[in-house]
Amino acid sequence: MGVLECEMDGQVALVTLNRPESRNSLNPELIVTLADLWSSLGRDDAVRAVVVTGAEGSTFCSGFDLGTTIPLMTGTREPQNKFEQVVANDNELTARATLRGYDLGKPLIAAVNGHAIAGGMELMLSCDLRVVAQGVKLGLSEVALGLIPGMGGTALLGRRVPSALAMELLLGAQPIVSDDLAQSGLFNRLVPKSDVLSTALDLAQIIASNAPLAVKTARKVVRASIDLDESAALALESEAGTALINTEDAVEGPLAFMEKRAPQFRGR
Repeated sequence: MGVLECEMDGQVALVTLNRPESRNSLNPELIVTLADLWSSLGRDDAVRAVVVTGAEGSTFCSGFDLGTTIPLMTGTREPQNKFEQVVANDNELTARATLRGYDLGKPLIAAVNGHAIAGGMELMLSCDLRVVAQGVKLGLSEVALGLIPGMGGTALLGRRVPSALAMELLLGAQPIVSDDLAQSGLFNRLVPKSDVLSTALDLAQIIASNAPLAVKTARKVVRASIDLDESAALALESEAGTALINTEDAVEGPLAFMEKRAPQFRGR
């Protein structure tokens, strides 16, 4: 078994970080493999939703591997294998692996079945939906190591939770138990650990069953509207909605509803 697994369940891809012995930390091999997989899934029209989780253990993802990845990033370690060399040669790989500034182009759900720390929490923050286990720790520990969250943590956290809470997590570098964040808006579901993956996959299947062009467009409009004023956001919504009106799926959806049958969406 490799450091990363991907399996299909219908039109849903399940991605599993598979380094449980190292708390699913992001070493160079996992970084390279994960960055390549995101690109592949983004291009695959057969994939309508993606779930990312960690191999069973205590941790969803503990961030970048302190023994290999971080020394490569700081220049205190020379590359010792092909994966380390690739990471050393491409500064963007770590960003693509954690989806910093990279849009997968389709719904991505984090199934956080263990602690999510540092880069692991940043990966979680980059997802569209988040299902989190009860009793796990969520945090950004970088300032305690002389660093700052560099994979979107400082930019994204304040967009996901109130600023005071974001500052506490960022500056204190102390994780907070997920149960204490239940009302923060940080995640969609807080469930027992045993239910995390099934809950995330159920959400993904619901999304995948909807009209793919409409899902893609709605997601795109929401993401693009974050920094727009209301009038600009409404204009964007109108433009996107008009473009969908003449698609085959827009005809099929209402017709199937009237005929009391399941719609057959084709993404066109």
